[in-house]
Amino acid sequence: MRDESRSSSRRATSSTPVVRHGRLKRRALWRSIAKVTVSVVAVVLVSGLSVAAYAAWDLANTAKPTVTLGNEDVLEGVPDVGAIEGGVNLLLIGSDSREGQGDGFGDPDEETAVLNDVTMLMHISEDHSNASVISFPRDMLVDVPECVNPADPAGEPLSEQYDVKINSVLSLGGMPCVVKTIEQLVGVTIPFAGTVQFMGVAGLSEAVGGVPVCVAEPIEDEHTDLYLPAGMHELSGMQALQFLRTRHGVGDGSDLGRISNQQVFMSSLARTLQSNGTLSDPVKLYSIAKAALANMQLSDSLMNPTSMISIAKALKDTDLNKIAFVQYPTGYVDGGGALRPTDSSGAINYALQNDLPVTFDPTSQDTSFASVGDPTAVAPPVEGEVPAEPAPADPAAPAPAVEALPSDVTGQTAAETRCSAGRTLDDQ
Repeated sequence: MRDESRSSSRRATSSTPVVRHGRLKRRALWRSIAKVTVSVVAVVLVSGLSVAAYAAWDLANTAKPTVTLGNEDVLEGVPDVGAIEGGVNLLLIGSDSREGQGDGFGDPDEETAVLNDVTMLMHISEDHSNASVISFPRDMLVDVPECVNPADPAGEPLSEQYDVKINSVLSLGGMPCVVKTIEQLVGVTIPFAGTVQFMGVAGLSEAVGGVPVCVAEPIEDEHTDLYLPAGMHELSGMQALQFLRTRHGVGDGSDLGRISNQQVFMSSLARTLQSNGTLSDPVKLYSIAKAALANMQLSDSLMNPTSMISIAKALKDTDLNKIAFVQYPTGYVDGGGALRPTDSSGAINYALQNDLPVTFDPTSQDTSFASVGDPTAVAPPVEGEVPAEPAPADPAAPAPAVEALPSDVTGQTAAETRCSAGRTLDDQ
């Protein structure tokens, strides 16, 4: 009887519409809210995954072919989420090759050299508390170890060479040979590397949103077509490239002066990336990663965009006073025309090998006169940073290990705002 009653009830319900008024019961109300919430979360998750999938596809299709350095096994087991764990050694190579760069940089058929006129090693410490960027002068003499022959990778390797200008190593053996040469010089393994040409520098500077630089005296350089009056300038694109390339328009007109001028730009870049939240913004980091993939030839170890982002995140909270831009110390050989590392280079090598922060001698002078201090400038505060009360000193705690650089080693920290010392055409 009970089953028949239920059956009749169901038939009546299906054939006779019933109109109900009033509020939903509390239990039904919460069930409805839960369903809506789950639906919204599901849409958000699916949308996020779709964006991530598109971003990965977009980056992969943007990238240039990568280069195998031969030492990537040191990266096995390194996670690819968040800030990278452990230290980082990354070599950035600036090539002067005109191939594919358009008409504004000379005839690629006539200017066929492929020189690494910029060679920089970035070291991030194991605990991410400090970092150093070492610039190697292009005319510095180095010993080149045996390298794979790019023209015949399976054949006989290139023989080791001695007293070779460092800027010729890229044309001799490609990116892997430049990496091996710097590894031999400073005594550390470098598992990450990238080569960038002229247009790539312009594209990368646009991706970071421009960099403010201070110019103390006017810069006039007809070789790079850069003309900047004294004052503050927001540089991006081609103008940023011209600023980084200029040699005749700054300091004493030498490559050493250009390195000092580049450090003005890089220190401002570090301050900008921390102050505007770029290093904690996945959208901004994605745009930089995309620009790097589109404009640089990278080692296999950097092909994964998350690797680039995780390296960038390692510097998110690094004290600007502990990010040092260092010019590798050199002196001219007899007769000039080339440079050789001085004994002071051993202090830099020691710091790199032992993961030590470096400090500059306050009495050291920038002999290139390509940058001057700005006494009125104050480094911008990091966004959201609240100055903390200094912790009381623990007399039992050991003093932090720091490598004090000799007085002939020049450079600056990211916290130090300096101005480019320009040269007019009349001074050249």
